[in-house]
Amino acid sequence: MEYDLAKITESRESSSKKEDSMTVREVISRMRFLMRDEKKNFILALIAILLDSAFNLLGPLIVGYTIDTYVQGEDYHGVLVFSGILLAVYILEFIASYVQMKIMGGVGQRTLFSLRNTLFVKLQSLPLAFFNANRTGDLISRINDDTQKLNNFFSETIMRFLGSIFVLAGAAIFIVVINWKLGIAALIPAVVITVFSQLVSGRVKHRSKLSLRANGALSSEIQESLTNFRVVVAFNRRDYFRQKFSEKNTENYKAAMRAGLWNDFFGPGYDFMNYGAQLIVLVYGIYLISLGQFGVGLLVSFLLYVSRFYDPLRMMAVLWTQFQSALASWDRVSEILSLESNLKVVPDDSKNKSNNASQPVIEFKDVSFHYSNGTEVLRNINFKMEKGKTYALVGPTGGGKTTTASLLARLYDPTSGKVLLNGQDIRSYEAVERTSKIGFILQEPFLFTGTVRENLLYGNEKYADYTNEKFVEVLKEAGLEKLLSRFEKGLDTPTSTTDTSMSLGQRQIIAFMRAMLRHPEILILDEATANIDTITEELLEEILKKLPKETTRVIIAHRLNTIESADEIFFVNGGEIKAAGSLEHAMDMLMKGQRRS
Repeated sequence: MEYDLAKITESRESSSKKEDSMTVREVISRMRFLMRDEKKNFILALIAILLDSAFNLLGPLIVGYTIDTYVQGEDYHGVLVFSGILLAVYILEFIASYVQMKIMGGVGQRTLFSLRNTLFVKLQSLPLAFFNANRTGDLISRINDDTQKLNNFFSETIMRFLGSIFVLAGAAIFIVVINWKLGIAALIPAVVITVFSQLVSGRVKHRSKLSLRANGALSSEIQESLTNFRVVVAFNRRDYFRQKFSEKNTENYKAAMRAGLWNDFFGPGYDFMNYGAQLIVLVYGIYLISLGQFGVGLLVSFLLYVSRFYDPLRMMAVLWTQFQSALASWDRVSEILSLESNLKVVPDDSKNKSNNASQPVIEFKDVSFHYSNGTEVLRNINFKMEKGKTYALVGPTGGGKTTTASLLARLYDPTSGKVLLNGQDIRSYEAVERTSKIGFILQEPFLFTGTVRENLLYGNEKYADYTNEKFVEVLKEAGLEKLLSRFEKGLDTPTSTTDTSMSLGQRQIIAFMRAMLRHPEILILDEATANIDTITEELLEEILKKLPKETTRVIIAHRLNTIESADEIFFVNGGEIKAAGSLEHAMDMLMKGQRRS
């Protein structure tokens, strides 16, 4: 399923409905790729679970035989011998059970590792539109919580389910062989509860899925609230924080209670049927003993086999609810895995055109764009940007400046029309080639946890093997050494996504240096100096003047001194991009645009 920018919600809903309609067999078939390297381990675990089941079924037969042959005959030596045999059988059962649990535990952990990697890589390949439509906390819940449920499914549920089937089938055979009439009477309650389980299993899965969604929403609320906690404190709105959390927590509580009500129903129901079956066997068995058609030891064996039959049946009921929960988790995980980014490389016949100096570095051809909610930002836009020139984008807040810059860098694709880079469709460039040509300094800089050096080298492998001393020389050649001096420990200065000891201006400086080191053909500055003091801004201007003469600069800014030196100014508002001419004319258009808005 391709990730359609204009149909984010529809894609997710159709994927969810498709998963809901899938059978268990189809879902397991789709999960096979997670187990493709574990075939040998599955076979070994299956052998172990078969041995475990066989030893489990052998116990009641030994007990019944010992009672009828040795206990009633008061042969205590025989009782001791068969007690030893029974102990040996149970020890072998323990070993077989341990082996299969150890094997499947490893399978589960490796599957979890592989699935989380696959899911995270898939998320990295999706466009910004996906993240605009999905809350971060919910995505975290899918990576952590939902994958953990699938891990439990692979490490425990599958083999326990198969083991229960083997024991249940074996016990049913022994019951029918010992006395088919008594066996049929003992199995009637099982038929009733099995039919009921099939009828309500869909409801269990549905409630489990709603519970997982509510848990994801709660995670999102916690993540967003803690991320913006400084704003909460600044406005003294902890009450709002508590209220929003309480609402999501209540929703999660109700969803979990409803899911638990359905999930926990099976255990007591199967227990009741088990007790009913044992009561039937006991009454009917005593009657057969009174007729001389049944032995006491055989009745004990029969009761044990009934227990062996209903205990796995009860276990299967519990495992079935876990299976339904795992399917609900798989729905949420596969919903992501089935998506494909629409920001793919597409062929372009113009790719063989020569890259001559007179060719515009950027050209918009009949470009229109709207977000997934239908809000139109640009409409049939046509303009060109030449190599080596400086362009300024001005306009009221929300007019479309940042969206235009995002289209220049291909963070989004146009809804219609084309963006050309050096004469060819920007979509025809591989991501590595495109990002090497375009530098983008965002309005809100983001730093990774690590050091200044690690953040400067992010996405730039050219200097990865350089020592600090050699890397400092590179910074000096680029005129960036004065900026580096703003950090107490230089390249080794620690950074963090949440560190408040580093000012926003310092973070912006690192983002600026990171972009400059890539030597891009096009440098986009989206309010890049908004959080920087005047002296540092002047220093940045000096560095920008040292860029190669063919480098094109695109500046989004509100400060007049930032845009007054631009070769051309575009006014962006109301879905249109117009050449503004002089700075005075641009300011006049800006004032009129703000009054209209």
